[in-house]
Amino acid sequence: MSGVAIMAPWVQNVDDTASDAIEAIREELALFDDWMDRYEYIIEMGRNLPAFPSAWQNDAHRVPGCQSQVWLEAHEEDGKLFFAGASDAAIVNGLVALLLRVYSGRDRAEIEATDPGFLHDLGLVKALSTNRGNGVEAMAQAIRSRARA
Repeated sequence: MSGVAIMAPWVQNVDDTASDAIEAIREELALFDDWMDRYEYIIEMGRNLPAFPSAWQNDAHRVPGCQSQVWLEAHEEDGKLFFAGASDAAIVNGLVALLLRVYSGRDRAEIEATDPGFLHDLGLVKALSTNRGNGVEAMAQAIRSRARA
């Protein structure tokens, strides 16, 4: 996953802005002819996430509204929020990685200003099952809620 540097367990992006990350993801997904290949790419993104501590795999870290189990944790450093996340499902773990590439390592204002509508623009919500589409939107909202806290 070219756009992410890892500070275990936190993800620090190398894309300068959330908009740059979204555009890079758009370009990467466009390399594939169909959604099965895109799914494989997204799953591979998830495989490259840092290990999520098992002590955080609990209800306090669980994201509500997801069909699969999804956990998130945030850490603030130098005015930026860094996220760690994981799921028990491979495709969802990839979606976590995609979201962290966009949102992790950004300041609160940029996180709040980055509308999760990009998930629709990329075709992700439409390509996923209804439950998974709702789940990825719930993950984005959970991340943005942490920025508002």
